[in-house]
Amino acid sequence: MFVPFDKLPETSRIWIYQSDRKFTPDEKNTISNTLQAFTNQWTAHNQTLGASFAIMHDQFIVLGVDENYNEASGCSIDASVHAIKNLGTTLNLDFFTRTKIAFWNEDEIRIIPLFELSEGLARNMWNSQTEVFNNTITSKGEMKSGWKIPAGQSWLKRYLTRANCVSNN
Repeated sequence: MFVPFDKLPETSRIWIYQSDRKFTPDEKNTISNTLQAFTNQWTAHNQTLGASFAIMHDQFIVLGVDENYNEASGCSIDASVHAIKNLGTTLNLDFFTRTKIAFWNEDEIRIIPLFELSEGLARNMWNSQTEVFNNTITSKGEMKSGWKIPAGQSWLKRYLTRANCVSNN
């Protein structure tokens, strides 16, 4: 059963899928139509899920389930992953590459491949204060304070430590 995303409680479980590029307006329409249909019929053990989705920054899909209504199960989560994979195939988008890091920089998203993080740091493409998207959060409530965090407060701090060691030598 589809529930508008803003009506999901803060405790709702979420999954964030980052695209390898921004969505076009036509792609956003296809994503909305597909996920509207999916969330309307999404179930766990034949129990309707109170579910929703949001398209964020034209580059992320956030799926949400109000587990106060019914809890998502392994099979229902697998079904959602399958739906996202199908969307990716249909639209030629990659939602499952974890080697591209999304930064929020000057009101836009900048994607830096993992192997270019050190070079990007050296070229001032990002620093300890640049916000990075933490796509591992698991509740809607965490989105307000935990989705975009300073790189220096994320796993990326190891790059900053290495850069300081190199510049001090």
